[in-house]
Amino acid sequence: MRLHDTLSSLEQELDISDNVKIYLCGVTVYDESHIGHARTIIIFDVLRKYLEKKGIKVDFIQNFTDVDDKIINRAKSENVTAEEISLKYINNYFLDFDALNVKRATNYPKATEHIKDIQEFIEMLIEKNIGYISKNGVYFSVAKFPEYGKLSKKNINELQSGSRIEIDEAKNSPLDFALWKFSDIEPSWESPWGKGRPGWHIECSAMSIKYLGENFDIHGGGRDLIFPHHENEIAQSESFTSKQFAKIWMHVGMVTINGEKMSKSLGNIKSIKYVLKNWGPNIIRLFCLSGHYSKSIDYSEELLKENLIKWRQAEICYFELIHANSNKNTGVKNEVEKISKDFDSALENDFNTHLALSAFFTLVKETNRLAAECKLGLEDAKIITVEFERMLETLGLKIPRITIDEKNEIEQMIQDREKFRTLKQFQEADKIRDKLNEMNIELIDHRGKTVWIRKEKIRSE
Repeated sequence: MRLHDTLSSLEQELDISDNVKIYLCGVTVYDESHIGHARTIIIFDVLRKYLEKKGIKVDFIQNFTDVDDKIINRAKSENVTAEEISLKYINNYFLDFDALNVKRATNYPKATEHIKDIQEFIEMLIEKNIGYISKNGVYFSVAKFPEYGKLSKKNINELQSGSRIEIDEAKNSPLDFALWKFSDIEPSWESPWGKGRPGWHIECSAMSIKYLGENFDIHGGGRDLIFPHHENEIAQSESFTSKQFAKIWMHVGMVTINGEKMSKSLGNIKSIKYVLKNWGPNIIRLFCLSGHYSKSIDYSEELLKENLIKWRQAEICYFELIHANSNKNTGVKNEVEKISKDFDSALENDFNTHLALSAFFTLVKETNRLAAECKLGLEDAKIITVEFERMLETLGLKIPRITIDEKNEIEQMIQDREKFRTLKQFQEADKIRDKLNEMNIELIDHRGKTVWIRKEKIRSE
């Protein structure tokens, strides 16, 4: 597998000879997660699932930033503690992402649980004369790291004029960033330099190295984290270890709304709760995977509707495979193997989920064509099902499974309805039809037979 590395601006080979170690920057837990968070986390969820399907062990670490000015400000406005705010939104995070069929990380370290690790990290930087103590806190001296700017491709002059640099007369340079902020506001901790709390960037450096070692495979996050967060992580971590930090830096493009960045001021943020309620998990996952991960993607109801139409075809495919029972077989093995290779090739060449989805829907379309022409035999269905299920699981898509008992019950109801119609007992037949509708059962007519499917209920349809 080759992945584009933001640092080198080249595609780099991912070493899969041993277990793959991935660190993904998680959310700051002061508000509900939104569709932008979902895209980044779903991309990495599929990457992990693909590697694991190949038999590769993955150590997947995703942090929670649970100490931050935004959390403290939110706590003040609601007259509760910062811990109450962070716990509330961590719980909501798991509700959202479990519903999105995201596999839980190997570990979810929290900043507040790693204060000792963070302080030890800072102590080492001070000993190396790279961190220094000022009246407001402990800072990282950017001038002591000559390669600063190598990830974002910004030069020092550009960075000094950047609007995101925090102004503080106590710093040696405007570029220097906080490792430890002095504060009596809770949450705060005692330290050798003074009471306070960690800076944002140091949390990820300390936790990623603690759980994955000094040089791990992939460090990921949204493109908005390249500067200053990931730039500062590299400076801290490589100053601390004197080694390369992450082998590959993988960044996911933003989700925009009508071409604009989501923001509270514009009132255009789409929470995961909102999109789940209206579209369900499969449509959201298809949307998030529909473009190349490194590019921005624009959220629109029209695009979601397009993905819903495609998903309906995948549902039909699943049920056509269940209903296949004839001895007719067209010998689909070679075609299925080709589609399977196209799927894998797309993901192994800079993780092109758009092309992987194209391969998946080619399999769906071919299966549905064979079924419509009454050419889908039992042996063909068995071959297709193996690959169909593998792709579904890799992409994190889920079709609610039908048990044998449910299948028999539905088919008995359909037979009973036909009997009532034949006997012109239309009222009884309509009762069965209404019950089938409540179960989201839909009938599909083929030449010589009728099959049924159960559709996922989508509120926005």
